[in-house]
Amino acid sequence: MTQLRVLLVDDDPLVRTGLSMILASAADIEVAGEASDGDEAVARVRATSPDVVIMDIRMRRMDGLAATRAVTAMADPPKVLVLTTYDLDEYVFDALAAGASGFLLKEGSPQEIIAAVRTVAKGDVMLSPGTTRKLVGHFVAARANPRRQRALTKLGALSEREREVVTAVAQGKSNADIAGELFLSEATVKTHITRTFAKLDVTNRVQLTIFAYESGMVTP
Repeated sequence: MTQLRVLLVDDDPLVRTGLSMILASAADIEVAGEASDGDEAVARVRATSPDVVIMDIRMRRMDGLAATRAVTAMADPPKVLVLTTYDLDEYVFDALAAGASGFLLKEGSPQEIIAAVRTVAKGDVMLSPGTTRKLVGHFVAARANPRRQRALTKLGALSEREREVVTAVAQGKSNADIAGELFLSEATVKTHITRTFAKLDVTNRVQLTIFAYESGMVTP
């Protein structure tokens, strides 16, 4: 069985221990290492080449936001799962925009944490229809007008069909759901999504959802 290697980054050793115990219960996951701040996280990523990094936001020295930017800018970077208390971490939006593949709640169940690691490791995004939309919508609503103006400018590059696909993605729908709703094949939906990535200069479905909120295509 191929092992998924995970790096745990949190300044609280008890949180790291708890996560390590949870992940150890999954036969296909191993903890590749731990780090207590962003500087150490970047160094440990280079040293251990993990598949997934579970990244806390609020840490001493380099915080999780800066670390996420540094890690996702690497060649062949690992996936980053932001670890958050949800209501308090105002930097989660920026971490997602920086390339994080989703987020974990600190009070999440062991099953949810293991599922999240597996999901992002295979290239998908942790983008549940409810909680993530609420999170992204909350922070996008607080963004300054210049971000919305830039998003509206990019919106003009999309075809009507591409706008429909982006809206559906932002609503948390899967490719299969979108294909059924728009009477398209899943291959065609994937093609539309790939084209929108290029046109909007984004790299994943989370960033596509952020764009949808910023441009006003969907509302919180």
